[in-house]
Parts: sequence; structure tokens; C-alpha cells
Amino acid sequence: MNALQERQWVEAARKGDQAAFEQLVRAYEKRVFALTLRMCGSPEDAAEAAQETFLAVWQGLGSFRGEASFSTWLYRLASNACVDFLRRENRHRAAAGPSIDDEEMNLEVSDPAPTPQEAAERAELRSQVEAGLRELPPEYRQVLILREIHQLSYEEIGQALCLDSGTVKSRISRGRKRLRKFLLESGNFSGGPPSKDLEKEGRQ
Repeated sequence: MNALQERQWVEAARKGDQAAFEQLVRAYEKRVFALTLRMCGSPEDAAEAAQETFLAVWQGLGSFRGEASFSTWLYRLASNACVDFLRRENRHRAAAGPSIDDEEMNLEVSDPAPTPQEAAERAELRSQVEAGLRELPPEYRQVLILREIHQLSYEEIGQALCLDSGTVKSRISRGRKRLRKFLLESGNFSGGPPSKDLEKEGRQ
């Protein structure tokens, strides 16, 4: 799907064209589900949040003016649906991808052939990262997932969540500090120089 095709579908869907809306759903359903899964934790909860997201899209298309891109607007609705779901159900659990801190931590495996011991250590670290994310408040988990998993810039996160850049940076910083504290206490992350697996910095 190119940008022109997307704009055509959005404009048609805004006028009530259900076929165009279905095309948008097909184009984005996997990405939306990936976000809701990492926010909500279980496939069942993620599917419910994804359904709520696309319902909100359909109901809100009439007021969508294109100040932000459609995908940024969609991430906002999906993220808000997840936060609402977690608060409503009083759940604090989520899944996450490997990279959490693009400035100080990166769990991407650069060695194509790790030893069994290295592979086990990395798996354990990822498990602890996921456990740490489950302990984060939804608003911190939200910005980390948008940043690290979906690779949104700070500006895009601010647009998606209706936050100023200072708030985005503050939440990411606080979320990372809480996560590092959790990893330090669990014995899976040292406070000294980064290890081989953590020394590669991500990119903004």
C-alpha cells in the first residue's frame, strides 16, 4: 500500500465507504494487533483491544482531518484502547520485543551463532525484561513499546498520544529507570560497563 492509495481509502472511508475501510483494516490489522498484544499481554485481550481500536477508527473517521498521518492517529487509538482496557480490567501485564532502551540497552542479537550458554543467557535476560515491563504503569509501558517496538520518533509518539515532547521524554526516561532497577534487583543487568550484548546503541 502506497501513501496515495492510503489517502484514497481514508477519504472514501470518511464518506462511509465500508469496502475502503475494510482495506485499511487489512493493511493495518497485523501492526495494530502487534501493538495491542505487547500492551495487553494475552492474545484474547489483544484481540479485544484491536477490535475496540478499529471500532474507534470507524466512528472517528469523520473527524479525522489529517493533521497527523493516518498511521500515527491509528497508533493513538490503539494505544489508548489498550490503556483503557488495562485500567478497566486492572491488569498489569504485557509482552515486549527485545530492544527496550535505544540509548543504553539493546538486546538485539548481533552474533548469528551464539553458544548454547550465550543463547540461554539472552533468553533469560529477555524473560526478565518482559517481567520488568509487566511491572511498569501503562503510561510508561505505552511509550516504550511505541518507541522500541514500532520505532516511532519522539515527535510521532507525542502526536500519537497527544503529549508534548517533554512529557514523552520524561515518561521514557522514567520507564527505563524503573526497568533498569528491576533488572539490577533481579541480577540480570549490571550497573557497570555494558556487556557485549548490550553495548550496541539503537538509533533515534
